[in-house]
Amino acid sequence: MRENAKQKNIMSRKFIFILFLFSISIFKAQEYYSELRKKYWEYEENDERALTYLNMYIASAKKEKNYAELFQGYDDAKRYSINDKLKYADSAIAAAKKSENRNLIGNAHIGKGTVYYFSYRKFQPALDEYLKAYEYLKNTDDKFLKYQNLYHIGVVKSYLGYYKEALEIFKECIIYFEPNTKADIHPNLIFNNKKGYLNCLHQMIVCYQHLNNFKESERLIQKGLNDIPKNNPYFELEKSYFYKCKGILEFNKKSYKDVINDFNTALPELIKINDFTWTSVVYFYRGLSYSKMGDEQKALLDYKKVDSIFVRHQFILPELRQNYEELIKYYKKKDNPKQELYYTNQLLKADSIISSDFKSLSIRIHKEYDTKALLEAKKDLESSNFLSKSMLMISGIIILLLGIIFFYWFKRKKELQKKYDELLLKINSDFTEKPITPIVEIALEKNSKLDTRTFESLQKAFDEFEKNKGFLEKGITAGKLAIQMGTNATYISQFMSEYKESNFNTYINKLRIDYATQKIYNDKQWRKYSVEDIALSCGFSNRQSFSNVFYKQNGIRPADFLKKRNQELELQKNS
Repeated sequence: MRENAKQKNIMSRKFIFILFLFSISIFKAQEYYSELRKKYWEYEENDERALTYLNMYIASAKKEKNYAELFQGYDDAKRYSINDKLKYADSAIAAAKKSENRNLIGNAHIGKGTVYYFSYRKFQPALDEYLKAYEYLKNTDDKFLKYQNLYHIGVVKSYLGYYKEALEIFKECIIYFEPNTKADIHPNLIFNNKKGYLNCLHQMIVCYQHLNNFKESERLIQKGLNDIPKNNPYFELEKSYFYKCKGILEFNKKSYKDVINDFNTALPELIKINDFTWTSVVYFYRGLSYSKMGDEQKALLDYKKVDSIFVRHQFILPELRQNYEELIKYYKKKDNPKQELYYTNQLLKADSIISSDFKSLSIRIHKEYDTKALLEAKKDLESSNFLSKSMLMISGIIILLLGIIFFYWFKRKKELQKKYDELLLKINSDFTEKPITPIVEIALEKNSKLDTRTFESLQKAFDEFEKNKGFLEKGITAGKLAIQMGTNATYISQFMSEYKESNFNTYINKLRIDYATQKIYNDKQWRKYSVEDIALSCGFSNRQSFSNVFYKQNGIRPADFLKKRNQELELQKNS
């Protein structure tokens, strides 16, 4: 019995000793990771010298199969890498999944989402990651992670223009973050909550400014600048965001010198971390400020910087499309059609990206995040059986519709050829000289209220206007033209009615359509342009209005006219 007791005592001591050694090894491992963290945290974001220590960190975690630390190593590495941020984000997700810790997996997806959002401004894949994180974190006890992810979803809502909804999200996040900036918790957690609080404050200001609530945005800007820790280099970016918002606020006050000072304070840090989105916003508003102050060349330089960012990253905020309108207006005034056409095409590309991004994101955020939309999706699924039963009937209707469509297609083809032939006759008849009725005879015939001298003066002015293609100017009105001609809008209207036998808008549109028709028919280069480009070149604000007026005047759509003219020339070439 004594021998057995002795053996048990020895075994117990061995177990305690092994447990002690194991505890020491864990402590030393944690101490090792902590020391490495201290070393690489000394470096600024995107400084790849930090990767020397991170590679040691990652190698040690791999060897120990410590997946929580491996996740941390990869997650931190994406902060310092310049070109491999996505690679490290994917590795962080893989390590987190091996740990089987839902909080780590959710955190890893947030990390990848921030890379897409912040480094590439790819909102759709960013939203993918935030929604994945949402699934992992919706029942988590880690409130910081939950509200961090909610913040990022709020940012997407803000980008889509749902400013009121985004505001509610940021307010909810601030209720969590702000108290924890002063709580009795670890300094690292205080730091993270401070970052979360200040970023939410910045996004709230963005929303208020878009909602034209500049009074509230001004209050929050001052609060943000007061709440930033003094002389702390880790909060320089947040300070830049507040000065950027302050510059926009001053722009709305028309304090253009203050605008430029605030933006010059904000720019260095934004450029340093390659935040190209807010950098382009700063350049745009600074350009507008220079323009308002009469410095056209400095304004032009800033507008071109916005275009350079767009070319490089293929991303632009909706509010910046005016940047291209300013460039187009500038080169139209300088009579530089080459540059005018280039920036017109850039504007069309920007519109395409904005509308495409907005439409798909808007659908997805409501279908996959908003509760109301999720309930509607459920209702749609429940009605799918009814749709299945309807398929047979729909198939028969489709066959019938195809027959009708073919009939109308053939009929329309014949009508189109007829209209095209009629337009060719009209174009050729325009070259025939028509007798000119003396202006005095017209004035007498019409029993004009205008005296003969005024009538003759206006006729000469309008002849010069048509000769110089003044009708191509976008936004031309009777009032503007009256000022240019040194007369008044009443005389213009009277002259239009008596001599041109139309109102002003009809007269301008007729000249524009005649010009476009002749150009398409005679000019090879114009036949390479899209309908949008032609519309803008002829002074119309959009393709649809141009197409409608062209059809009303010529009986054929401009797209059809282009197609038929090119087909005709191709046949002539081959015959």
